[in-house]
Amino acid sequence: MLPIPPVWQPVSFGHILRATGHEPWSLHEPTRSEGIAEVERRAGERGLPAPRWIEGWPVATYSLLPLRAAIFAQQAGRALSFSLAAFRQFFAAGRTLTELDNVLIAAAASELHPRAVTKGIESQTVKDALRTATDEAIALGVVGVPTVAIGSELFWGDDRLEEAAAAIA
Repeated sequence: MLPIPPVWQPVSFGHILRATGHEPWSLHEPTRSEGIAEVERRAGERGLPAPRWIEGWPVATYSLLPLRAAIFAQQAGRALSFSLAAFRQFFAAGRTLTELDNVLIAAAASELHPRAVTKGIESQTVKDALRTATDEAIALGVVGVPTVAIGSELFWGDDRLEEAAAAIA
C-alpha cells in the first residue's frame, strides 16, 4: 500500500500499552466484535484470507518470543520476511506464537536457522534491542501497532495505511 518500502521495526505492543495506559479495542465489547468484523472486511478487500482468531486473543496470545525472534531476524536482514511468516502462522494458520515451535516454523520460512533463532531470542543483545526499539516508539508517541511514521506524523492502524501512503506522496 505504501509507495516506498517502510522500515520494519518490531516493538513490544504490550509494553507500549502499559506505558501509555491505552487499551486495545480487542478487549471490550462491542468494540471487539466490531473491530474483528472490520479487520475481516479489510482483509477481504485486500485479497487476504480471513483471519483465524485464536482463543484468548489478544491477551492469552501475547508473547515476547516472536518479538525477540523478529529482532533477531532484523539483525540478520530478515525482519520483513520473518514478520510476514509469523503473521501467516498466527492469522492464516491459527497457530499461537506463544509456542516456540510455531515461531521456528516462521523462522525457517524466512530462511533463518531454528537453532540460531533459539539462541538469538535468549541473547541479551536481542532483548536490549527490543527494549530500545519499544522505548523509542513510546518516545515518538506510538500508542498501537501497526504505526507508520511519516516525519513527525503517526498513522496508527492498518485502517490508516491509505492516509500514510497519501502523506508520503
